[in-house]
Amino acid sequence: MFPVQRPRRLRRSPAIRALVRETSLAPNDLILPLFFSATLDEKKPVRTMPGVFQLPVSDAARIAKECAALKLGGVILFGLPATKDDRGSGAYDPEGPVPRAIAAMKDAAPELLVITDVCVDEYTDHGHCGILRETPQGMVVDNDATLEILAESALCHARAGADVVAPSDMMDGRVGAIREALDEEGFTETALLSYAVKYASAFYGPFREAADCAPKFGDRAGYQMDPANAREALREARLDEDEGADMLMVKPGMPYLDILAKVRAATVLPVGVYNVSGEYAMIKAASAAGMIDEERAVLELLTSFRRAGADFILTYHAMDAARWLGA
Repeated sequence: MFPVQRPRRLRRSPAIRALVRETSLAPNDLILPLFFSATLDEKKPVRTMPGVFQLPVSDAARIAKECAALKLGGVILFGLPATKDDRGSGAYDPEGPVPRAIAAMKDAAPELLVITDVCVDEYTDHGHCGILRETPQGMVVDNDATLEILAESALCHARAGADVVAPSDMMDGRVGAIREALDEEGFTETALLSYAVKYASAFYGPFREAADCAPKFGDRAGYQMDPANAREALREARLDEDEGADMLMVKPGMPYLDILAKVRAATVLPVGVYNVSGEYAMIKAASAAGMIDEERAVLELLTSFRRAGADFILTYHAMDAARWLGA
């Protein structure tokens, strides 16, 4: 007769639970998104994202030192330009908020990993992620014309000192176009993180306030992925890997843990996940209402991303989580 199996033996104390824990979570798994404005002199709260701010570039050095002290895995930068136009030319302005913030952060904390979002939605006056072209069916995003702008933006960030560029636009062929442009100009060591699997999600709303990039008409379903599709995610990831991506990312996180696990199983590249603004705002709202314990909920959520296969997590909770993990 076999003895009764008692899994609870391995749960009875904090020490033994820590010993047999399958999934780890540490500050260096976390990437903090930051929004730098060309026009602000002091930080401005984002109404829908408590604790998140649009920032003046003058804050970049201080924040870099704070992130380095917390041993975060890095930061990812988004820009709010002084002016916008139909081509998103601010995306490749060397005097724009992102290039200036990159330089300040790398000077203040050279060891801090600086990633930049490469897209034009924050820089276009229409809010779409590409250059528009008129057709008999109406205005559409011109995929190939957009690739030139994305490549220029990535080069601008690389020249300023970015360690990693991360195209988030979901244009076909953008990874190859950016990799070719970087290599031709000698930035062969600049890594490329592709938002390979990015869904047309309802969870992006607060971000669009933070980055001032809501589309002025229509939506982004013509280039972002259908939330109903899973096999398509593997196709997108494979295409970006073939074009030269160094890392892949799934966005959003909470509703797409199954997709994250599938992508993790399909590639040997590092895989990240973006814990997006709507997910962040829900936890903040529930916590403020006394419905949940914020610290426990955040750490449980971030651990779920790691358990599903994420090597790193982009999250607005990064600084708080790093403090909790270090406590």
